[in-house]
Amino acid sequence: MVSTGASRKEKAAETEAALKQAAREVFAERGYLNTKITDITAAAGRATGSFYNHFAGKEEILEALLTDMLAEADEPVLDDPAHESDFSSRSSIRWHVAAFWRFYRAHLPELIALKQASMVDPALGRRLQQIMYADDAHLADHFNQLPGPIDPDLHLTSMNALLEGFAHTWLVTGHPSGRTLTDDEAIDHLTDLLHHGLAGKP
Repeated sequence: MVSTGASRKEKAAETEAALKQAAREVFAERGYLNTKITDITAAAGRATGSFYNHFAGKEEILEALLTDMLAEADEPVLDDPAHESDFSSRSSIRWHVAAFWRFYRAHLPELIALKQASMVDPALGRRLQQIMYADDAHLADHFNQLPGPIDPDLHLTSMNALLEGFAHTWLVTGHPSGRTLTDDEAIDHLTDLLHHGLAGKP
């Protein structure tokens, strides 16, 4: 027989999961800035008061979504035999670019919400950046085999800015010319740019 305590924990976990999924869906439909707490609870089929048993506000549920997304993205890394930790190798760079591209495509609603939230709330933006910076810490040793003096913070910032900006243009706003790219075209283009820039090879 399931104890009352366990049953309550299970219900609480179900409610939290439902609220997160509803937030993702409503952010995709209305955008972060236009979403209200009541929109999220209505989509989740939960009472408005239940939201505050799990999250202090819309900002906190967005932070929770980011943490979950990053944890999910990190899971397959160590188990994938194709993963290499040497950015002097084109195949290593391509693996990471492809992983980023798949991550961005799979989480467009949350990533657009993150950008919108950071623009209107700089303090929240800094917290979100700290979460992502901590998640990127494992990449520092990927630069060890590159030529010249290496500053992991500068290299990672430049790499992430290129990937995020490119993905936002081609997957969110669309290129002004109306041109589209296949995933492989985008991944190979970014890989070649990064490989040449980081490893000094054409």
